[in-house]
Amino acid sequence: MRTPPDRRAFLRTGGLAALAFGATLGAPGTPALGATGTSGRDASGAGGGAGTAGRDTAGASGRAAAGAAGKGAAGAPRPADWRALAEGLKGSLVRPGDAAYDRARRLFNPAFDAVRPAGVAYCADPSDVAECVGFARRLGVPLAVRSGGHSYAGWSTGTGLVLDVSRMSTVRHASGRAVVGAGARLVDVYDRLAASGVSVPAGTCATVGVSGLALGGGIGVVSRKYGLTCDVMESVRIVTADGRLLTCDANHHPDLYWASRGGGGGNLGVAVSFEFRTHPAREVTVFFLHWPWSRAVGTLRAWQAWAPSVPDAMWSGMHLSRDGGMDVQVVGLYLGGRAECERLLDRLADAAGSPSSSQVRQTSYRQAMLTMAGCGSLSVDRCHLGGSLPGQTRGGRLSRDTFKAASHMAYRPLSEAGARTLVAQVARAGDHTVLLDALGGAVARVRPDATAFPHRAALYSVQYYAHHAGAATWTRTARAAMRPHFGDHAYVNYIDAGLSGWRSAYYGPNAARLARVKAAYDPGRLFRLPQGI
Repeated sequence: MRTPPDRRAFLRTGGLAALAFGATLGAPGTPALGATGTSGRDASGAGGGAGTAGRDTAGASGRAAAGAAGKGAAGAPRPADWRALAEGLKGSLVRPGDAAYDRARRLFNPAFDAVRPAGVAYCADPSDVAECVGFARRLGVPLAVRSGGHSYAGWSTGTGLVLDVSRMSTVRHASGRAVVGAGARLVDVYDRLAASGVSVPAGTCATVGVSGLALGGGIGVVSRKYGLTCDVMESVRIVTADGRLLTCDANHHPDLYWASRGGGGGNLGVAVSFEFRTHPAREVTVFFLHWPWSRAVGTLRAWQAWAPSVPDAMWSGMHLSRDGGMDVQVVGLYLGGRAECERLLDRLADAAGSPSSSQVRQTSYRQAMLTMAGCGSLSVDRCHLGGSLPGQTRGGRLSRDTFKAASHMAYRPLSEAGARTLVAQVARAGDHTVLLDALGGAVARVRPDATAFPHRAALYSVQYYAHHAGAATWTRTARAAMRPHFGDHAYVNYIDAGLSGWRSAYYGPNAARLARVKAAYDPGRLFRLPQGI
């Protein structure tokens, strides 16, 4: 069987028309790229059900103390320290030399395969997380937190201890609320909630962990109707730097709760589970429209006027691609029937001109999420990375991808000159795509300071995504060329290690409050990132 594509490769090649007939796209070994909502931070946790609101529980950070006895506050860990850590975990610790090490240390992006952690801990529950946090704090071991492993900058790995939360992946639903372990992969969240006829607004990359997505905001294909992932977060359980397990909501640790809704993963502690409001998962309509490259500028300008103006039930994204050919595509999902969807699409065609090809199909919510992930012809089991480690499945058919990415948040429509500049950047040599995802609707009805995610007035997000030779140069040059038109705003989940002025770009006026929360909950800065709060 040929390796299936991710959402982007899938959408470029016509998507629904092929998958409707059970075809798989892409050549053997075709890499799976990121997708809408992919977590650039990817630092979080998983597992565990929701605790009593406001309960602060001491972690089990003393279980490995025997191995650290007599060391003082910090010191390079000895082999005995690592053995003690392993013995204190309900989960498992993978060390250099172990059979699973070379697989356990890898992220989604092979660009970071040279990084060799001293250990990878697969935590089974919040007490395991507290144990690892205490180990890192006492011995001065650098700590990286990993959920799905999709950090664009590679910051969910490092040379110290990688705390992986993939084993904590429970998904439960009752009375309009879902309790989701922070290591649950998005494809599993959609699948398990669909059994109860509900869902949550989330992204489209199947193998992303829910925690990194939610902590940075969470843009997805139903955001205009139901908001960002962080907007439906009722509570989050977090292990803080001092080893406490805190349940944070609007009434308990409200500042930490606020910061966890858009502040980005890896900054304030390790999230272990979330409680989300759910919405009904009924039949929807998905669509894929293509125009010739010669009409790219006009279609872009028509789409950016149409996308924020349609009813909230309509979400769409525009892709300008030079990857396997030049392509202009609008893809989307309508929370309703085909007839009304086509009526709204006619308004776009009136402004942009008739598309050269189009596919529109009504389907189940669950199948739509698989389709948007590039898994329309696969089972849920196969819509994973293949392997036997937590978060993988033995039948998984998805694969990793070497890529480089950057972002903007568009607060105003592009002018004619701006649209021509963007199209010209895509036309440059290389293998790359610009993805524009519509916002507005429910996202815009939340105040910019109500959560840590500040970009409520943005019309759409912009992602510059490239792979193969020259990817880093193209993303850097394309973003710089568009800065006069889009400004400096950027999305923290599309983390960009080369971004200057990142604090203001990601957080805007919310940066100062985030810094105060950081000082209160992690005064010793145990959780450190190159672009950390």
